[in-house]
Amino acid sequence: MGVIKAVCTSPEKGMRKKNVGAGVLILDFGLEGDAHGGPWHRQVSLLAMESIQKMVEQGLDVGPGDFAENLTTEGINLVSLPVGTKINIGSECVGEVTQIGKKCHNRCAIYEQAGDCVMPREGIFIKVLQGGPVKVGDSIQVVD
Repeated sequence: MGVIKAVCTSPEKGMRKKNVGAGVLILDFGLEGDAHGGPWHRQVSLLAMESIQKMVEQGLDVGPGDFAENLTTEGINLVSLPVGTKINIGSECVGEVTQIGKKCHNRCAIYEQAGDCVMPREGIFIKVLQGGPVKVGDSIQVVD
């Protein structure tokens, strides 16, 4: 079991996200108020704090939201979850893993600063199967 460390949104695509602390996951859309929401397979992005720490160790001043992830987690090995895995988020939400990593079409600002970015390799995407509130401190766990 892991924990949500940040809930992040942005009003436009292609920018870092801001930790807003809490939000609402909407069925078949994603995180309310986030530019990446919509009826597609990459509704919500997740990245582990452990992945962000790797970039900090390379000398970058980065934190939750800087890789444009919606949910920053800790204590759960996201990249080990196969596509199709269902996860419980908080007390009400359920998501299904739809993609591991992504292809970066442009070199993002993080890549330009560090020569590397963890989101394409270690970020995952889910679609929302059951919506509800999500906040920092909520649990995240794989459904058996």
